[in-house]
Amino acid sequence: MKQVRLDCDRAILRARYCGERSEVYRLRCVDDRQETELQFGNQLWYFEALGVDHAQHCQTVFGVVEYSTQFGLNELVEDAVYVSESQREKFRRLYEREVIRPSWQQPAHRWLVAGLIAVTSIWLLYLLLRTLSL
Repeated sequence: MKQVRLDCDRAILRARYCGERSEVYRLRCVDDRQETELQFGNQLWYFEALGVDHAQHCQTVFGVVEYSTQFGLNELVEDAVYVSESQREKFRRLYEREVIRPSWQQPAHRWLVAGLIAVTSIWLLYLLLRTLSL
C-alpha cells in the first residue's frame, strides 16, 4: 500500500502539480486479476487527490495507477492524472480491452491463418514445380 501511495504521488508530480502541497485523499483498488501459470496478473488502482499547481490553484484530480503482477511482484506499468472522472473511465475502458485475450473466433484472425496457409501452399507448389522441371 505504501508503494502504491508513492506511485500516486509520483503521478501527481509528473502531471505538473506541486508534490508538497498536493495530497492524495482517496485510494482504492478497482481491479485485481491474480497471476496464474499461464499469464501475469494485473492491478488497477484509482485515486483522488487535491492537486495544487505552481500558480497555487487547487482542483480535484482523478488518477489511475496500473501494475503488472509478475512472479509475485508488482511492477508499475502506467500511471496518469485526469481532471475529470470521465477521462479516467476512458482509460479504464482501454485497460479492459487490453487485458482481454485475442480469440481465434474473430474473422480477421481466421483470414490471417487462411492467407498464411494459401501463401505457404503456393510457395511450396512453386518450389515443387521448379525442382521437377530441372
